[in-house]
Amino acid sequence: QLQLVESGGGLAQPGGSLRLSCAASGFSLDSYMIGWFRQAPGKEREGVSCISRSGGSTNNADSVKGRFIISRDNAKNTVYLQMNSLKPEDTAVYYCAAVPFIIQSICTLGVKYRTWGQGTQVTVSS
Repeated sequence: QLQLVESGGGLAQPGGSLRLSCAASGFSLDSYMIGWFRQAPGKEREGVSCISRSGGSTNNADSVKGRFIISRDNAKNTVYLQMNSLKPEDTAVYYCAAVPFIIQSICTLGVKYRTWGQGTQVTVSS
């Protein structure tokens, strides 16, 4: 059974940092493009960041560029989202998601991701 489990969420102060992890079980992540998404109360889910199968290409939403860094360790079957300079507007439930993708070297948030984690809450507040 394909499963993604997020961890690392919690409470952070504005300007602080958190690192989210997304661990896969039941399948090997190296055949999958991975994305991080978030949904704040009363808002639609938005794409935050994605990473290619090879890890060599990433894309970030304008709202997090220069602050969030996505990375992957295929040997550990885990993807990370390093979140720096956090802002109150980053408060949301964060989800990782995976989709098999034939091209190793690109990523996009504009496709339908198939496998989703349960989400982890990130709250940025003083």
